[in-house]
Amino acid sequence: MREKMVFIGGGNMASAIIDGLLGQGRKLTDFLVVEPYEPTRASLLARGLACRESVGPELADAALCVLATKPQGLREACAQVQAHLPAHATVVSIAAGVNLASLSQWLGGHTRIVRAMPNTPAKVGLGMTGLYATAACEAAQRDHVDSLFAAVGERIWVDTEAMIDAVTAVTGSGPGYVFYFMAALEKAARELGFGAADARRLAVAAFRGAAELAAGDDAALTELQDRVTSKGGTTYAALTHLREAGVAQAITEAALKAEQRARELSAG
Repeated sequence: MREKMVFIGGGNMASAIIDGLLGQGRKLTDFLVVEPYEPTRASLLARGLACRESVGPELADAALCVLATKPQGLREACAQVQAHLPAHATVVSIAAGVNLASLSQWLGGHTRIVRAMPNTPAKVGLGMTGLYATAACEAAQRDHVDSLFAAVGERIWVDTEAMIDAVTAVTGSGPGYVFYFMAALEKAARELGFGAADARRLAVAAFRGAAELAAGDDAALTELQDRVTSKGGTTYAALTHLREAGVAQAITEAALKAEQRARELSAG
C-alpha cells in the first residue's frame, strides 16, 4: 500500500499541490488533509478528499507531512503533529519566516525537515519553489519532496537555509512586484483611452507574452530588451524615462528590503 501524504492545512497552496499531483496520476486516497476550518473542510470533503478536523493516529502511515498552515498557527499545529509523527516521515514546511531550528524544537526534535518557499503561480502550475533540506534528509526523501513541487512548477534547491530568504525576496514576493507593474501599465492604458476590460487585457498580455519569450530564449534579459528597442523609437523613449527615474535600482532595493524582512521573520 502506498503511504499517504498528510497536509496540515487545506488552504490555497495545499489545494494547488494536491491538484497538481492528481493531474499527474495520484489518487484521492493518497491524501489526508487536516483542516480545522469547517467550510474549507466541507469543500475538500465534497471533492472526495479524506479530511479530519485535527491530527490523529492516521499520521503514523505518512511518509510525507506537509505543514501548510499560516505561520502564526504553525507552533500549535506542530504540537499536534508531534504526538503522532513517525520517525521515518519527512516534514515539509511552506510557512514563511519559520526556521528549521524552531520547527525541529516544536516537533520534539524531529530532524527530517524541508523548508519550502513556493509562490502563488503554483495555483496554475507555473510556480517556482525554493527548497532547503536538513542533513538528516536522505536522497530518496529529497526526491520525494522534489516531485511534490514539480507538480506545481519549477524548483530550485539552495545550499543554505539563509538562501530561502533570498528565494522569498525574488520569487516568493516576485508575483507582487509583477502585479504592481501590470497595474501601472493597466492605468496607463486607461489614460490612453481604453476601457477597463481592454486595459487589463493589454497589460496582462504584455507580461504573459514577454515571460514566454524569455522562458524560451537563453539570451540575457538585457539583450531581449535591446531586441525590442530601436534608438529614437517608442520603447527607447519609455525605457530612457524609466532609467532616468531610477526604476531598476528601486526594484533591486525593494527585493533587498523583502529579503531583510524575511531574515527578521526567520530570526523570530
